[in-house]
Amino acid sequence: MTPLLTLSVLDALRAAAAAGAASAECSLDLQRSTCRVDLDAAGFWHGGQHYPWPAVCKDRTVYQWIDGAFEPVSRFSGSLIKLVPTDWGPPTFEIDGIKMLPTAQVSPYADAARKVGLIQPRGKTVLDTCGGLGYFAAHCVAGGAARVLSYEKNDSVIWLRGLNPWSPRLDAVLSLTHGDISRLVAKLPDASVDAILHDPPRFGIAGELYSQTFYDHLARVIRRKGRLFHYTGTPNKLTSGRDVPNEVSKRLRVAGFTPELNGDGVLAVLR
Repeated sequence: MTPLLTLSVLDALRAAAAAGAASAECSLDLQRSTCRVDLDAAGFWHGGQHYPWPAVCKDRTVYQWIDGAFEPVSRFSGSLIKLVPTDWGPPTFEIDGIKMLPTAQVSPYADAARKVGLIQPRGKTVLDTCGGLGYFAAHCVAGGAARVLSYEKNDSVIWLRGLNPWSPRLDAVLSLTHGDISRLVAKLPDASVDAILHDPPRFGIAGELYSQTFYDHLARVIRRKGRLFHYTGTPNKLTSGRDVPNEVSKRLRVAGFTPELNGDGVLAVLR
């Protein structure tokens, strides 16, 4: 994999070079690992290749080496989608400036681990409705899931996932379907999964993923006593005018689940 560069890494390398260091330790894969690079006045050497200091390197941006230059890991196809570094290492991503994963007080990777723990994945077939960067899926695999069926609608998010060192690779346990789960859920067999992780975009962007029809399908495809964790976020009722967690809980109850609020989401068990 080619180097991924952030402003903090670049600043550290430039400072080391300016201080006369011939080499420095750094991470070129968003803190997944560390390596030693050789330094000179014009840039750094890694893996037998010389990489010149980029002319522009902005904060909150990840850069990849492509066509002889460091370019932002971003793509515009109706919306601007970009990989965004965090202080924790594992990145988040944004769609038109809207952050898709919590990062303020916890690593998005660690946050995913806690939520996956709620559905107890060991030995289970897990439906991961909105795969994103794959952090839920990664922890399901690490937690001993028998199968993880992940879906992602946005091809640009799948592209980000392929560049992100923290995203899991597909194998016999983990599959990734490029498609809209709000439509494809109707094709899943009854009682075919043991647990569900549902991490949709916010209600205003993807209201269909909060609908009674969709929840009825989730109740159909999960086995009795199966666990579902539904991320809702914690929107301020006074400013948003909506109580999304309780709206979700009511619809899940109608679908046949017993829900309870849990952190920034709803944990539910099919009755």
